[in-house]
Amino acid sequence: MKTGIKGVRFRRAAAVVMTTGAMFATGALTAAPATALTAPTIAAKGGYVMNNGTARTLYTKAADTRRSTGSTTKIMTAKVVLSQPNLNLDAKVTVQKAYSDYIVQNNWASNAKLIVGDKVTVRQLLYGLMLPSGCDAAYALADKFGSGTTRAARVKSFIGKMNKQARDLGLANTHFDSFDGIGRGANYSTPRDLTKIASSAMKNSTFRSIVKTKSYTAKTTTRTGGTRTMAPWTNTNPLLGTYTGAIGVKTGSGPEAGYCLVFAATRNGKTVIGTVLASTSSTSRASDAKKMMNYAFAR
Repeated sequence: MKTGIKGVRFRRAAAVVMTTGAMFATGALTAAPATALTAPTIAAKGGYVMNNGTARTLYTKAADTRRSTGSTTKIMTAKVVLSQPNLNLDAKVTVQKAYSDYIVQNNWASNAKLIVGDKVTVRQLLYGLMLPSGCDAAYALADKFGSGTTRAARVKSFIGKMNKQARDLGLANTHFDSFDGIGRGANYSTPRDLTKIASSAMKNSTFRSIVKTKSYTAKTTTRTGGTRTMAPWTNTNPLLGTYTGAIGVKTGSGPEAGYCLVFAATRNGKTVIGTVLASTSSTSRASDAKKMMNYAFAR
């Protein structure tokens, strides 16, 4: 009897071992698969995010549809300036009346409140361009770095450089007809293209430093040789200080463009970069960007 009981126990044990082995072999006892990530719903008409290190696409929504870009155009403005050979960031530019008149003529467009007659360095103009989104600073840079004997010729030349850089990056859906985003019917890009422009610009250390700066105070030289301490320029990017790891890049808005935001953030050594175009409000564009980055970091 004892032998029979042992035999039964042995057979039952063997059956358990065999069954358990089969379950492990088929993965029946492995952890259940993680819930699949759901792509976020955003208010913006267009969106795109990629891994900045690998260029892998992480999110798209109408990513190749051409749209007005508003002041995100200024990313290319800065990129053109920073790509100039033998660039002297400390070179001084005298603020012309034409720059302030331009602001007034365009319904008091966003500006750095530059003072006519003041001498401002190229570095300061780049901060004035990217933080308060100064259209006056954009005009000054286009006038400084374009070629020609007249201001109009220099501006046209500068915009030509912007378009050449877009072509050099292979961007078939991007065209600029302004230095600041106040377009004349032919200033457009796409979420994918703008992201690629920003990714290229972020390779420049000066650009990276500027776009992650929350506030900057410029000291300019007055026409009489004195020093003027400008009111601080505050970065219009709402992600800086509110989204962990945010490192840039640029806001944009306008009647045609809606609310736009080119954004970038780094977490645990991974940088994601992307764009929202034609969102519904300044709050929505920030919310859209945060949703997209959260999704991108989780992938």
